[in-house]
Amino acid sequence: MSLSSTLRSDASAGTRPAPPSLLRQPKAVWAVAFACVISFMGIGLVDPILPALASQLKASPSQVTMLFTSYLVVTAVAMLITGSVSSRIGAKKTLVTGLSIIVLFAALAGASGTVGQIVGLRAGWGVGNALFIATSLAVIVGSASGGFAGAIILYESALGVGIALGPLVGGELGGISWRGPFFGVAVLMLLALVATIILVEPTPPPTRKVSLTEPIKALRHRGLLTLALTALCYNWGFFTLLGYAPFPMDLGTHQLGYVFTAWGILVAIFAVFAAPRLQARFGIAKTLYANLTLFAINILIVGLCVDHKPALIAAVIIAGVFIGINNTVTTQAVMTISPVDRPIASASYGFVRFIGGGLAPYAAGRLAEHFSIHIAFYVGAAAVALGIVILASGHRLLTQAEVQTGHTETEALAEELGSAS
Repeated sequence: MSLSSTLRSDASAGTRPAPPSLLRQPKAVWAVAFACVISFMGIGLVDPILPALASQLKASPSQVTMLFTSYLVVTAVAMLITGSVSSRIGAKKTLVTGLSIIVLFAALAGASGTVGQIVGLRAGWGVGNALFIATSLAVIVGSASGGFAGAIILYESALGVGIALGPLVGGELGGISWRGPFFGVAVLMLLALVATIILVEPTPPPTRKVSLTEPIKALRHRGLLTLALTALCYNWGFFTLLGYAPFPMDLGTHQLGYVFTAWGILVAIFAVFAAPRLQARFGIAKTLYANLTLFAINILIVGLCVDHKPALIAAVIIAGVFIGINNTVTTQAVMTISPVDRPIASASYGFVRFIGGGLAPYAAGRLAEHFSIHIAFYVGAAAVALGIVILASGHRLLTQAEVQTGHTETEALAEELGSAS
């Protein structure tokens, strides 16, 4: 019997289940969560140094945004091989391989001398990132105590903390040299690698080998495809904001780091504390519709305010609210709606959504160069609005996902988080 079914059975019998605990976790879960924090730092790490890179390496903004594009597009494509690799060498070896690749390519990026070299090395970094991200989510969901919803919250907590710390570390180290953030990630990832080797128990390969085509075939399921395409549109808006907003702000490296740290803190807070409460009260569908609508409006405001620095900074920071909520609710929906194994679902979903995140910054740069910087953000807002339309086409399947998630479990988790805060 599933956890959700057990909870509903207990509730019908008049016994209230004990709320899940996020803090009592096996050591292996904390080791993987720590590695997740460092991995997700890599997303926002380069944000504060984008203008400095463009200036010191004599590159255009669109060329510099290729640091996002190469990293995320390669991450997306490499997602397709993660299930096949993990099913042949086991989860722990896949995690160790991914982390080792990240350490190597982050260090090489710090030692490089041109934007082209960094873009290429970020692509190699993306391969390791894909192996790690898809496998870490499956490991945390499979090993964490406190239920499925609690595992997703723990994973998104790591994501939020990583996103919050990335710009801060990037800003501080980038203030010394643009090479600093890359070397910093290499050192931190090396620590995460050591922790994973020591604390995560060896895992034998699954009895069934996953083929390279399974993540693509999984997208035949309409619910998974609908949520993945919605996430592609959402990520287009997200990474338009993350990858191009630093340029019109016209701030120093340290100041940019502080702005995006404030943004990342809101991502973390709303992913962990607000998202479960909103989902428990309004359900998956209503929460996502409202949140995506507000996020599209937020990006539109960014586009309107690119010439007004205080309003622009405020709008970028506030965007963290909507990103945090969306990350948690959508990830939980994806991992419950798909009929395939969770590592395959994670790979399929990651493949589609990271394509949007990878292409968006470069597209924003080209739109700004050929039309205006306002247009870049207007297109980002339109992409998120398109995501709402796609999501609405699978409304019935969203309801199904909510039933599978287990409303009682989500409510219990929301209560625990409420008492913790």
